[in-house]
Amino acid sequence: MPALLPLLPLLPFYPPPEPDLVTFRGLVLLLLFCASTSAWAHQSSEAYLRYRVDGAEVEQRLDISLRDLDRDLGLDADGDGVLSWGEVRTHWGDIERLAADGTRFTAAGATCQPTGAGTPQLDEHSDGMHAVLVTRWLCPATVQALAIDYRLFAATDAGHRGLARLVGTAGDPLVLVPGAGPQTLSASGAGLGSFVIEGMAHIASGLDHLLFLATLILVAVWRRDGAGWAPRASARSAVAETLKLVTAFTVAHSITLGLAASGVINPPSRWIESLIALTVLLAALDNIRPFVPGPRWVMVGLFGLVHGVGFAGPLKDLGLRGAELLKPLLGFNVGVELGQLAAVAVLLPLALLLRERRAYRRWIVPGASSAIAALATLWLAERSLALQLLP
Repeated sequence: MPALLPLLPLLPFYPPPEPDLVTFRGLVLLLLFCASTSAWAHQSSEAYLRYRVDGAEVEQRLDISLRDLDRDLGLDADGDGVLSWGEVRTHWGDIERLAADGTRFTAAGATCQPTGAGTPQLDEHSDGMHAVLVTRWLCPATVQALAIDYRLFAATDAGHRGLARLVGTAGDPLVLVPGAGPQTLSASGAGLGSFVIEGMAHIASGLDHLLFLATLILVAVWRRDGAGWAPRASARSAVAETLKLVTAFTVAHSITLGLAASGVINPPSRWIESLIALTVLLAALDNIRPFVPGPRWVMVGLFGLVHGVGFAGPLKDLGLRGAELLKPLLGFNVGVELGQLAAVAVLLPLALLLRERRAYRRWIVPGASSAIAALATLWLAERSLALQLLP
């Protein structure tokens, strides 16, 4: 973020702030700095657990992100920012110990005994390469349900989650929270609530999605006036415009979320992440000087189609299809909507209160939009060109 701060006073379309705007300026800088630095330090992190049960025998497959493993175990020995198979293989014993400590389970209150392990391997998910650890267990009796005590990365990543499913059953997947105590995975258990929470967490940790919403709300309280913006006459009009934008975004991303999660569409994640950054950039530039033709909800709907594919990552990587996908998809989508509404509930009243203030027109909207555009430009370069520009 410090690299972006010099950009804020150099806005080409607005005069320098007057003395009575210093408080607004300091507030904007503080909010942007805190939000950006905290968000850059964390990316959404999931591990994937698949259990196969055959009588008293259990096979566990655990896929752990190499990015998370590198953070905790220092896999990148030469420090070149690229993990080779040799570097991962050298630390495989450490990875197995970390996995064993972080994923314990019991069946009917009894401890199961390990009987074997698979060979080391890697697999690619929507959020990058993962180490795959397969272990086999024998339990004292036929397994009906597993009580999973999940502790993976509990001390190093508060936002990490495990996504578990019982293969070959009608049971719902389960979102595992590190350090939350034993959670039950069964053939009949309902995991809808956990996916609602996961959808909310996905929005909360997705800075690009949040900034896209914030960019829209900044000028939802205004109307197009030639080549610029003018405050809307009433709060009711601003609320109605916000509802149009949120509805267009919701309908659009719900469509592609379902298509991507079910495997109907599967574009490369690098393209999607790059396009998401581009949508944030275009929306921010349109705030500074409107150039997108037509009603803004049309643009938001088109951009929402891209964001929906980005939302689908955790569900897509669970490998669910058909009826078994319905409840997790519903719960996750509801969580995403609740997260969006929470963001709107915080930002819209502030925008309504400030929409006619000179500081809002001359500093807050152009300042915030320029900072968002600069950050989105860096994201676009990183994601499309596979660069590392941000810490």
